[in-house]
Amino acid sequence: MKLFSNTVSTLEHALNYSSAKQKVISQNIANVDTPNYKAKDVSFKAVFQEAMGQSFQARKSDSRHYDFSSRPSHKAGVINKSNVNYNENGNSVDLDKEMADMATNQIYFNALTERINGKFNTLQTVIRGGK
Repeated sequence: MKLFSNTVSTLEHALNYSSAKQKVISQNIANVDTPNYKAKDVSFKAVFQEAMGQSFQARKSDSRHYDFSSRPSHKAGVINKSNVNYNENGNSVDLDKEMADMATNQIYFNALTERINGKFNTLQTVIRGGK
């Protein structure tokens, strides 16, 4: 949908990211007591690259600047956080962090839905002729 100079499609991609993040957080919380379960996260960079259909290219103005590293493509940007252990059974889920991430993601999702709702209300006003 090419309305509002791609704003709606950008908001749609952001909602997809928030949805994927919510699913991953829910999986982490559900597996908090599973031995050797490694917590997962959603990589914004991978989701953004998928949405834009291209990879990041670094434009360096100095040879000392770093290149962007490219990661292999993951399903919806889901990555395993395998370098940490919080429990003696090999589980890397930190329940407090997951709950905080869930609250942050909920605020982000609510802001996105309010914004997209405002865009559609504007479109509805235009269709009605300003009435």
